[in-house]
Amino acid sequence: MQSWRRKSLWLALSASWLLLVLLGGFSLLRLALPPRPRPRAPQGWPRWLDADLLQSFSQSGELPEDAAQPPRAPHGGSCNWGSCFDTSKCRGDGLKVFVYPAAGPISETHRKILASIEGSRFHTLSPAGACLLLLLSLDAQTGECSSMPLQWNRGRNHLVLRLHPAPCPRTFQLGQAMVAEASPTVDSFRAGFDVALPFLPEAHPLRGGAPGQLRQHSPQPGVALLALEEERGGWRTAGTNSSACPWDGRCEQDPGPGQTQRWEMLPNATFCLISGHHPQAASRFLQALQVLAALQEMSPAQVLALRQQTQFLWDAYFSSVEKVIHTTLEVIQDRIFGTSAHPSLLWNSPPGALMALSTFSTSPQDFPFYHLQQGSRPEGRFSALIWVGASGQPPLKLIQAVAGSQHCAQILVLWSNERPLPSRWTETAVPLTVIDGCRKVSDRFFPYSTIRTDAILSLDARSSLSTSEVDFAFVVWQSFPERMVGFLTSSHFWDEAHGGWGYTAKRTNEFSMVLTMAAFYHRYYHTLFTHSLPKALRTLADEAPTCVDVLMNFLVAAVTKLPPIKVPYAKQRQEAASLVPGGPETRPKLQAPDPNCINQIAAAFGHMPLRSSRLRLDPVLFKDPVSVQRKKYRSLEKP
Repeated sequence: MQSWRRKSLWLALSASWLLLVLLGGFSLLRLALPPRPRPRAPQGWPRWLDADLLQSFSQSGELPEDAAQPPRAPHGGSCNWGSCFDTSKCRGDGLKVFVYPAAGPISETHRKILASIEGSRFHTLSPAGACLLLLLSLDAQTGECSSMPLQWNRGRNHLVLRLHPAPCPRTFQLGQAMVAEASPTVDSFRAGFDVALPFLPEAHPLRGGAPGQLRQHSPQPGVALLALEEERGGWRTAGTNSSACPWDGRCEQDPGPGQTQRWEMLPNATFCLISGHHPQAASRFLQALQVLAALQEMSPAQVLALRQQTQFLWDAYFSSVEKVIHTTLEVIQDRIFGTSAHPSLLWNSPPGALMALSTFSTSPQDFPFYHLQQGSRPEGRFSALIWVGASGQPPLKLIQAVAGSQHCAQILVLWSNERPLPSRWTETAVPLTVIDGCRKVSDRFFPYSTIRTDAILSLDARSSLSTSEVDFAFVVWQSFPERMVGFLTSSHFWDEAHGGWGYTAKRTNEFSMVLTMAAFYHRYYHTLFTHSLPKALRTLADEAPTCVDVLMNFLVAAVTKLPPIKVPYAKQRQEAASLVPGGPETRPKLQAPDPNCINQIAAAFGHMPLRSSRLRLDPVLFKDPVSVQRKKYRSLEKP
């Protein structure tokens, strides 16, 4: 019975802690000031020691919070989500946000908030077409109460965003408006309607953000196991050898717990329990549950798994102003479309809900990130998307080679050429569809509805592949559906002389990008490219076409925190790929992206997401001295 009680307590604490952080506990976090951005070794998403340790966070089954819930009435009024928000305005284009112009001077943090909204997919310049109208409150900064905008309409479909407690009365004639503010009070916060924000210091970065500081020592020697907030702002700590009731009045002589620093700084403890506005009542509740005894029985692996989860939450939702604001808008969007828009698995597993757009799907199995957790595998077919640029010719030979793959489901030719479409195309064993493009390079990564498979083989008219190369690369991609798998590679480096990032297409022992003229990836990245990337970056790719490979690799690396995968490519074709069709005799060298391109993209992302790799995956028996008849992909070794 005691073991059952402790197991139940462990699960309850885990679930409550995570829900508190994601859905209402923003105010409990005081964000750390990151150091000035510098080139550093990139960190990946945490890799759990054992998935069973975090089943309550990431299991695929429906959790209680995933089930449909009736709207909850906020404190002190009859307003609820159903009666105070008109969701019909959001059904067309989803959550579109109009931001009222600031009524006065704004702080640096306010400027970052505005920039994070204006550069997002949520922003609209039309108040008439907006689902949500956002008013940035400057009360604390000006010392005066903000005036209501003309379109106030009793606050319906409005969000008032406050960074600090307002000097005005809380009534403020909010009416039906939601409030997103830092450190809201229990009396004023309307659960299920308002949104709690973390404190955002002026130095908190707009984008990117510093990674978490997790070290592989859990718990660290000499560090207190548990710290509990006290009534007057202090902390009381207990170690691994303290009694099970250190806060009980009958155990006050226990030498284990001790007083630490005041509220301004968190104590150096493995667990810090913040009890809200009633610390004394919370401590009695914890005594009754014997929390310390349960924590003392946790294995180091369980503690490390929890700490890894905090690093993921920090990186995905709190490490920059942009992530905090986008998380706020995603929470509101989930309320509009129901909690099923982002099931718990998407919120609580890498890469997080901000990178799993509900406009693409609400099912984890449709994304490339969750096959391992779901125990599934991508479907066994792919779609080839061949881009024909301004100087390209119909790639008839390439079409035949790709159509010969046993895994090819369809071929789509994106004709972005000023010449008229050819009247006839080669006969193929798979459906061939020609799409008339808009003469922009970014069209290559548009989420065309005609693409019916998860996997896309991205090609252009100058690509040259054999059927065996296509078959093997696709099999590799099926094992790594979240990554890009390609044939031609390039790499980035830090240029000390110029104080910026450089780019090289030379063949070396290390690479960080694959060229999209011949690469497999999941079709979801077309949705992210079109609807998640800022418009300025897509415009950059259109104006400087050599940047498009860099931009797509940045996007995938930022989401997965993993490098691409290289597969073998015939040497003679690799050498020919460094040439572009010019004339029958002369073929000029491919132009490398302008260094300004990679630096502009890195600045827009707020960090350098690219990961380097020295790995190439070859077929078993590749170039082994055995009979060619025993090799599955024989043509890969032909001269």
